[in-house]
Amino acid sequence: MEDGYQNRTGFIKGAKDIAKEVKRQTSKKVGRSVDRMSDEYSKRSYSRFEEDDDDDYPMQGSQDGGYYRGDSQAANDDEGGHSDSTEGHDEDDEIYEGEYQGIPRADSGKGSLAGGPGSVRAGAQQFRDVGVSEAERRKDQEELAQQYETILQECGHGKFQWTLYFVLGLALMADGVEIFVVGFVLPSAEKDMCLSEPNKSMLGLIVYFGMMVGAFLWGALADRIGRRQSLLISLSINSIFSFFSSFVQGYSTFLFCRLLSGVGIGGSIPIVFSYYSEFLSQEKRGEHLSWLCMFWMIGGIYASAMAWGIIPHYGWSFQMGSAYQFHSWRVFVLVCAFPSVAAIAALNAMPESPRFYLENGKHDEGWMILKQVHDTNMRAKGHPERVFTVTTIKTVKQMDELVDTGTDTPVWQRYRLKIMSLSQQIRNNILACFSPEYKRTTFMLMAVWFTMSFSYYGLTVWFPDMIKYIQKQEYESRTKTFTGEQTAHVTFNFTLENQVHRQGHFFNDKFLNLKMKSMVFEDSVFEECFFEDVTSTHTFFRNCTFIASLFYNTDLFKYRFVNCKLVNSTFIHNKEGCMLDFSDDFNNAYMIYFVNFLGTLAVLPGNIVSALLMDKIGRLRMLAGSSVISCVSCFFLMFGNSESGMIALLCLFGGISIASWNALDVITVELYPSDKRTTAFGFLNALCKLAAVLGISIFQSFVGITKAVPILFAAGALGAGSFLATKLPETRGQVLQ
Repeated sequence: MEDGYQNRTGFIKGAKDIAKEVKRQTSKKVGRSVDRMSDEYSKRSYSRFEEDDDDDYPMQGSQDGGYYRGDSQAANDDEGGHSDSTEGHDEDDEIYEGEYQGIPRADSGKGSLAGGPGSVRAGAQQFRDVGVSEAERRKDQEELAQQYETILQECGHGKFQWTLYFVLGLALMADGVEIFVVGFVLPSAEKDMCLSEPNKSMLGLIVYFGMMVGAFLWGALADRIGRRQSLLISLSINSIFSFFSSFVQGYSTFLFCRLLSGVGIGGSIPIVFSYYSEFLSQEKRGEHLSWLCMFWMIGGIYASAMAWGIIPHYGWSFQMGSAYQFHSWRVFVLVCAFPSVAAIAALNAMPESPRFYLENGKHDEGWMILKQVHDTNMRAKGHPERVFTVTTIKTVKQMDELVDTGTDTPVWQRYRLKIMSLSQQIRNNILACFSPEYKRTTFMLMAVWFTMSFSYYGLTVWFPDMIKYIQKQEYESRTKTFTGEQTAHVTFNFTLENQVHRQGHFFNDKFLNLKMKSMVFEDSVFEECFFEDVTSTHTFFRNCTFIASLFYNTDLFKYRFVNCKLVNSTFIHNKEGCMLDFSDDFNNAYMIYFVNFLGTLAVLPGNIVSALLMDKIGRLRMLAGSSVISCVSCFFLMFGNSESGMIALLCLFGGISIASWNALDVITVELYPSDKRTTAFGFLNALCKLAAVLGISIFQSFVGITKAVPILFAAGALGAGSFLATKLPETRGQVLQ
C-alpha cells in the first residue's frame, strides 16, 4: 500500500510538472498573439503532448493546424474515446490526476486565463459587429462542410448507416400508416358514431391539418434542440394520442385525438430525411435517401394488410352496456400505433446528428459520434484495427443569445425567457429562408411542393371515390321496384335489400329479426304492424302512414321517417347509438383495402428506379422527367370507365409520380444549410399538407359530375411543377451545406 501511495504521489507530481510546462508555453503563445488579434481565428496553435497512462482521447493537435494524426502517432493510439477520471483542479488551478481536458478543437487555443488577455478578447468579441460575426459564421460553415464530407469518406458507409436506415424507416413507416388510418376506419366509424356527411369530411381531412401544424412545429424545433430529440417527442405524441383514439367513444374526442396524433407524426418526414442525410457522403446521399422512401410504401402496405385482416372480423369486439363499444376497427387503430412505438424504442439506441452538434459548437459530442460511426463500420468490415485519425473538427462560431436566468429569477420566469428565446431563434430561422440568398430557391420549391401535392393527393383520393361511384351506379342498376303491393298477416324474417316499395299496404305484418339494407318505402301504409329487432342501413320511409304499429328494439330513428304520419304508434327500447352494418359484402372491403394495397405496392418500381438513377442522372432530371410523364398519364383517366380500369390507372399514376417525390425530398435536403434544413423542410411539408386539403376538397366535389375538370387540374398542376423544377439548382455531387 505504501508503494502504491508513493507511485501515486510521483504520478501526480509528474502530471503537475507537465501541466506547468504546458501552461507556460500557452501563456507565451497568448502573449505573442495579442499583437495579432485580427488573425486570431485563422492562426491557431496547439501544444502537443503525450500522456504516459492509457487515456485514449486524441489529445494531440497538429503542429501545422491540420486535422489528422501523424501516421506514427496514430499507430500507437487506442481505439476508445473516453476518460476514466474527471478530477478537478488544485489551489493553483493546475492539472492533476485524470482531469478531463476535452477533445482538442479548433478554438481550444483561445481559452482565457482569469483576468488575462483572453478575457479582454472575450469581452471585445461580445460587441463585435453583427455583420462581421455572421460573415465569420458563414466561413466556418463552409469550412465545416468540406471537412465533414472528408470525415464521412473516412468513416465509410456500412453497418451504422444501415442500422439508422431501418430505425428511421420505422418513423417514416408510421407517417405512411397515419395517412391511411382514417380512410380505412371511416366506413365503420361513421356508423359506430352516427356521423353526418360534414362530420365524415372533417374526420377525413383532420389528419392533414394536424400534420401541417406538426411539420412546421417539429421542423423548426429540430434545428434548435436536435433532430433525434425532436423526433422522439413528435413520435411519442403520435403514439399516445393514437392509443387514446382507439378507446374514446365520442366523435369530438376521437377527432381531437386524431388531430394531435397528426401533429405528432407531422414531424417525421422533415426530420427523418434531414437526420439521415447528415450521415451520408455525397456519392451515397441521393441513392440511400431514395431507398429510405420505400418505408412510406411499406407503411401503406402494413395499414392495408392490417385493415383487411382486422376490420371485417366483427367478432373481435366487446361492449359494456350500450354506452361503451369497442369494435374491430378500434383494434385496427391500436395496431397502427405499433410502428411509431417501435421507432421510439429503436431511436433511443441511436445518437444525435454529429453535424447538428458541430453546427452548434459542440465539438466533443460531434467527434465522439463520428468516431462511433467509423469504429462501427470498420469492425463490421473486418478492420477493427483501423483508427479514427481525425483529431480536430471545425466548429461554427455561435451567435450570442443572452437570457437572464439568474438564481434570483423565479423558475417560471426562467422557462418563460427560455421559451421566448427559442421562439425568437425559430422566427429568425424561418425569416432566413426568405433572405435574399435563399428567397428564390424557397419560392420555387414552394411552387413545386404545392403543385405536386395538390395533384397527387387530389387524384389518389379521387380514384377510390370514382370507384365507389361506379360501384354505386352498378348497384342501383340492380334495384327492384314494387308498386301497389298489398300484404296481410305476413312475417318478414329475412334480409330485405336494394328494393323500392311504392304505394303499398301492409296489414298486421310482422318484421322480426331482420336486416334492411338500401330499402325505400314511399307513399305506403303500415297498419297494425309489429317491428322487432330490426337493424337498417340506408333505409328510409317517405310519405308513409303508420297506424297502431309497434316498434320494439329497432334502430329506426326519427330521421329515417321523412314526412311520415304516426297514428297511435309506439317505440319501445329503441337501440342506442348507431349500429355497424354487419352485412357489408366483400366487394366493399375489397374496394377499400385491396385497391389501396395495390396502389401502394405499385410505387415499388418507381422507388427502385429513382434510387438507382438518382445519383446518375441528377435530381432535376428525375424530378422534371417524372412530373412530365405523370402529367401525360393523367389524360389516360378519360378511359377509366370500369372498376378494373380505374385501379390500373391508379397503379400507373402512383408508380410514375413516386420518383418525382423522391427527387423532391433529396433536393430539398441539399438546398439548405444544416442550421436551416429541417426548418425549411418542415415549412415546405406543411405547405404540402395544405395543398393536399385543397386538392382533396376540390377533386371530391366533381365525383359523379365530370372527369374533365379534375384531370385538367391535375395535369395543369403537374405541368407547371415540372417546368418550375427545371429552374432549381442541381445539387448532385455537392457537399452537404
